Amino acid sequence: MKTNEYVKFLTKTLVEYYDEPKEKRKERKLEKKGVQQPGLYKWFGIMPYVVKEEIKWIKRKGRGTSNQS
Repeated sequence: MKTNEYVKFLTKTLVEYYDEPKEKRKERKLEKKGVQQPGLYKWFGIMPYVVKEEIKWIKRKGRGTSNQS
């Protein structure tokens, strides 16, 4: 994207934003706040989920086997 096109895009976006009623902007902001990601996911990405699922899988796998020596 060339600089001139980018400036046009930014200008258009800002004008559209400020032309909206203030109440609608506040609503949108509150909606974004309400849909927050869990903290671990926000800080570490998908890794906490992968570790949690791996632990569940190991526990499930370990339950079905018996210790035969």
